[in-house]
Amino acid sequence: MEIPALLCFYSDLNSTSFFNFFYFLFIIYLCIYFFLQKRSIPNVEVYSVTVDCTVASRFAHTVLTSSAINKANTSQEIFFEVEMPKTAFITNFSMLIEGQAYVGEVKEKEKAKKQYEKAVSSGQTAGLVKVSGRKMEKFSVSVNIAANSNVTFVLTYQELLQRKLGQYEILTRVKPKQLVQNFQIEVDIYEPQGIAFVDAYGTFLSNELLPLVEKTAHISFSPTLEQQRKCPGCDGTLIDGDFIVKYDVNRAKTLGDIQIVNGYFVHFFAPPDLPRVPKNVVFVIDRSGSMAGTKMDQTQEALLEILKDLHMEDYFALIPFDHEITPWKNSLMKATEENVAEAMKYVSGLFARGGTNINDAVLRAVNMLINDRKNNNVPDRNLDMIILLTDGLPEAGETRPPKIQENVRGAIDGNMSLFCLGFGNNVDYTFLDVMARQNKGVARRIYEASDATLQLQGFYEEVSSPLLSEVDLRYPDNAVEFVTTNHFRQLFNGSEIVVAGRLSDNDINNFLVEVFANGSDYLAATCLLSPLPSFSPSSSMDLLLTKDRSLTVTLRDSVKFVILLHKVWEKHPYHQNYLGFYTLDSHLLSPSVHGLLGQFYHGIEFEVADLRPGEVEEKPDATMYIKGQALNVTRGWQKDYRWDVKNGENVPCWFVHSNGTGLIDGDASDYVVSGLFKTV
Repeated sequence: MEIPALLCFYSDLNSTSFFNFFYFLFIIYLCIYFFLQKRSIPNVEVYSVTVDCTVASRFAHTVLTSSAINKANTSQEIFFEVEMPKTAFITNFSMLIEGQAYVGEVKEKEKAKKQYEKAVSSGQTAGLVKVSGRKMEKFSVSVNIAANSNVTFVLTYQELLQRKLGQYEILTRVKPKQLVQNFQIEVDIYEPQGIAFVDAYGTFLSNELLPLVEKTAHISFSPTLEQQRKCPGCDGTLIDGDFIVKYDVNRAKTLGDIQIVNGYFVHFFAPPDLPRVPKNVVFVIDRSGSMAGTKMDQTQEALLEILKDLHMEDYFALIPFDHEITPWKNSLMKATEENVAEAMKYVSGLFARGGTNINDAVLRAVNMLINDRKNNNVPDRNLDMIILLTDGLPEAGETRPPKIQENVRGAIDGNMSLFCLGFGNNVDYTFLDVMARQNKGVARRIYEASDATLQLQGFYEEVSSPLLSEVDLRYPDNAVEFVTTNHFRQLFNGSEIVVAGRLSDNDINNFLVEVFANGSDYLAATCLLSPLPSFSPSSSMDLLLTKDRSLTVTLRDSVKFVILLHKVWEKHPYHQNYLGFYTLDSHLLSPSVHGLLGQFYHGIEFEVADLRPGEVEEKPDATMYIKGQALNVTRGWQKDYRWDVKNGENVPCWFVHSNGTGLIDGDASDYVVSGLFKTV
């Protein structure tokens, strides 16, 4: 009805103009019509998103599964995007389309990029990993799905967790972008030493969703559709952000923990209760023109908090620089209340100007530390470190990065540590990273964002409490064939040293470890460590590995079991190696124990009759009457480990056929699980 009115309004137009105008209106009408039609077509629905993460001995194995359906009446392209930690690596990617599985081939990054471009240009399905933010990388893939068909994406990635500030962190980014019928995050943590604490939270969790998170060694989060909604009745989802699990393990008082798997060992070294080593720290702060504004404000704010955290035994200096070098003082000052207060006042007055002379600024810091040591202005036991913050390229003094690195490395000569912070996107981060690594330090990029102050403080907190320096971990040559890096320049409070290697003796009973390091009253230590298997399913167990490939498991310092590896003849036609599980003191278990073994802990009534020859002469058969059934059994021998845990004692036994049918409660399949740590 609106079109005639419009036509009347333009009735004074000539016929050609009238036709053109009518044609224009008709095109608009068609556009609106098809737009509305398109909007009315059901889109892609993601109906399931699950994250299943299992952590065993600091190694995280994550499987992310997403299922979607194309509800349109035409084929559509469905996108799958996942952000994962930069330190993780993909081990598998597959798609299930209408019951047909398509398994991807994982390639090294450079090769993958070339093959991705080739695959896309030829119309094939391919995925690629790209950098996404500070800690994450994005994996994305798309596939064309027929009308009313579904697709399931499965991405598996793994990550070795690193200990920082006294804890391990498992970061999962979830962005389903719509309400999901089945949304679930499951995290299971298995650590042989036991878990000291665990916490879980999400950046998107409201006060209503927070109670849904279970915070034990098993972390679970599974909100309903209604709980996911941003508001009652709306389609927006709250699930958009990071789900974070943090935990730490119980720390041994010895030189760490050794875990052995398949002839390889991993040594985790993070001794508790070590006193911090006082430090001599020089802050070299870029105050060039590019730091003006927010960057300088955030740097000043971070420095003010960092200065407050200095300990009385520490010595410190401030060297702001642009094209000129302008130290606060000509030598390091003790971190007394008066000196810290004066330094904070000085920092508050800093302003940006001039160019960037990194070379001379760092060399001034090195010379200050060297001269103060020569003049006995600082204690001998203190560790020397320089923390450099800059946001730009060298543009004054020496400007060639390789030459600056050479100058700094020669001046430091291995006598102090250099930590480099690159602020923003314009900095030459590779230059800083190499220079830090050459001088017993690390580099870190500080992102321009509202939390830059917290980034600066967080980095300082990581390196501000050295515990040991020049750490050497040594292992017996007759027991170890090779090891990864076993010399570390520093051990900071809250971090951990990890060394892995291959054993020359798979039957090793104990492990001699020697640690040499510089620290507060800590020069050398030797300890005999008993290895712990990395597959312990419960933090309430004590484990002891013995030479005959057996494992003694003690529950709550009382009930003991022995798990023994039985090796079968290598060319046996059907038998395989198997684990035997033997109880040593079942009388300590309560009458309510159950399960495959528990049902026999308190004895059962049985009778054996009709003894007859068996397939093997020395192993006769018989009939066992038990639980109202007659079972065929065979006589054999087995080990009793109650009195001789190491070697055991041969005792006669009756072996039940057909997987124990008729003897055990239920069926054998009732006691079989899909994985070592699975319950269903």
